[in-house]
Formats: sequence, C-alpha cells, structure tokens
Amino acid sequence: MTLRKDLLAHLGIQPGQRIDVEVLPGGRLELHAEQATGSINGFIGLLAGRSSHCASLEELNQAASAGWAGLGDANAQPSTSP
Repeated sequence: MTLRKDLLAHLGIQPGQRIDVEVLPGGRLELHAEQATGSINGFIGLLAGRSSHCASLEELNQAASAGWAGLGDANAQPSTSP
C-alpha cells in the first residue's frame, strides 16, 4: 500500500518505515509507526561492511563507558577552553 507523503507526515511516519495497523470496530483501521523492539538480533550486522576498521576490546570498552556516562563521542578530545 502506498500512502501520500503528507499523510505519512501527519501520522509521524517516515517513508519506508514499518506501520502497525490496529483493526477498530465499524470497519476502521488505525495506523501508527511501528516501534523498534531494540533486540540485539536486529542490531547485529547493521554496520557490517561500512568500515574496514576493527575496534579493539579497549576501544569498545571506552566507547561503552563514555556512552553510559553521557559523554557522547569517546574519541572526541576534551575542550581546552575555560
């Protein structure tokens, strides 16, 4: 099924995004953007082939620590401005 761009925008759905459909009484349907499940299976292989760099365990640990600490990019240099 193809929906017009303005209808997708009204529903908060991006082109190509999956849609959940709920059947309502009276022959009506309710559409909304499918919520990501966040499973690791959906993530594995997502970035495969996009870089030739293989991160070391130390780099992975630094990135995870920075992410949990809310520091953003683990490779970013700290600001030297006062």
